[in-house]
Amino acid sequence: MIRAPGRPRLARDRRAVHRPAPPGAPRPRGPVRAAVVGGGIAGLTAAVGLAERGVRVELLEREPVLGGRVGGWGTTLTDGTDVTMSRGFHAFFRQYYNLRNLLRRADPTLSMLTPLPDYPLQHADGARDRFAHIPRTPPWSVLAFAATSPTFTAAGLAGLNARAALPLLDVHPTDVYHRLDRRSAAEFLDAVRFPEPARHLAFEVFSRSFFADPRELSAAELALMFHIYFLGSAEGLLFDVPTEPFPTALWDPLAAHLDRLGARVRTHRRVERVAPRDDGGFELTVTGPSTELVTEGYDAVVLALDGGGLRTLTAASPDLGSPGWRKRVENLRTAPPFCVSRYWFDRPVADRRPGFLGTSGYGPLDNVSVLDRYEGEAARWARRTGGSVVELHAYAVDPAADRTGVQERLRRELARVYPETAGAVAVDERHAWRQDCPLFAPGGYEDRPGVRTPHPRLVLAGDLVRTGAPVALMERAATTGFEAANALLATWRVRGHPLLTVPRAGRSVLLRSLARALSPATARHSAPDLPRP
Repeated sequence: MIRAPGRPRLARDRRAVHRPAPPGAPRPRGPVRAAVVGGGIAGLTAAVGLAERGVRVELLEREPVLGGRVGGWGTTLTDGTDVTMSRGFHAFFRQYYNLRNLLRRADPTLSMLTPLPDYPLQHADGARDRFAHIPRTPPWSVLAFAATSPTFTAAGLAGLNARAALPLLDVHPTDVYHRLDRRSAAEFLDAVRFPEPARHLAFEVFSRSFFADPRELSAAELALMFHIYFLGSAEGLLFDVPTEPFPTALWDPLAAHLDRLGARVRTHRRVERVAPRDDGGFELTVTGPSTELVTEGYDAVVLALDGGGLRTLTAASPDLGSPGWRKRVENLRTAPPFCVSRYWFDRPVADRRPGFLGTSGYGPLDNVSVLDRYEGEAARWARRTGGSVVELHAYAVDPAADRTGVQERLRRELARVYPETAGAVAVDERHAWRQDCPLFAPGGYEDRPGVRTPHPRLVLAGDLVRTGAPVALMERAATTGFEAANALLATWRVRGHPLLTVPRAGRSVLLRSLARALSPATARHSAPDLPRP
């Protein structure tokens, strides 16, 4: 890792890959104006990246709040307390270098984040895995996990197909898609023959973090996740969480940073149409709070939308892109719906309960968060009332399922996980259903759109966007946000922003060589370099 003198160390992993900022002038020669459509992580990152180089930025967000899928909104409980509801728990892993670097713009010390002491995974049969005392650096992390996990028994390991597991030792962020993308995560795990308890407790928890059933998720995405969090990075599996609700801790301070840079953040703005101009710029038709249409011109545009929003906007913009590019956008798929249920209970959860627990075998329940363990707003309510604030997640719910029934089942399963909640009375409750996460189905990587588009000054950003960097989830959103900004800045010959990622290959040359030597020849492809934005 390369680090500028006097700057805080952004990565503990000495093998983290630093990608220097593309060279150029400090600022554009004349005034240029860019629109960033979408105020989630990707849009905020792109807006910051452009505004810091002197571009006049307008960020247009259709919702009243920023943060996208990591946003939050106000609500009032029946006891009169004003609180913040959100779409659910998010883990800020230590290898989310570019996201954390974005947040440092508003808080250089990242004091808005606090570490959770452990990240336990619990199966309904009683097995439980923990990560608090596992070494961070591979291969010791893997060996220690297997040695301490109750799910990796001698009998189970004896049946392991080690040869089928070799691709996990030789993950490259683009080559892995050539090798594994046409297989589902479930098929890959079947071939490896991991012990069944380990498969359910560890690997499928990773899979469902993509809001997808393992049968509907690309094996390449699962392998890349395993590389990012376990075999490729020395940052470990522990993570941080915000000390206050997302708007207070993250997005309000970042919006203030954008304001200081001269950018305009405009919520309640829905972009209805994007039309290319002959001079390379664009006309955007926007609906504001008064619902009247306004058309404004921009020199460049970043589209940082979810899949549904991008498909809708592209369909309404017939002159945008090429037929092939439009087809890629049209083919973007959305993951099944998920539910977030939050309860304000009249009594506390037992002190020994962790702030976050991943679960398996409890029906639709995928994890439990005890918010008053780490979030200030929830902790203040719990101290004042003697209660607790608990959040339940159900991922990849059958679209035909009865939603009220799912919510009731989640509540019953919580009582199985934490029996002391069985008699708890809900002072209030909120249930949020969403279906807007990208689905990375088998065989879909080649058709996924990248940051660049047929228009040099129209770029995409978001966790649905293809990139050559080894990133996923929130970190993919932040990384492509910086890549989108860099791509536009390059058109004005302006210096871009550096990027930092986990290693782009397995850490052991010996293990990588072994994986290449024993893998079927048809599965091996050359690995292209990380594309420059």
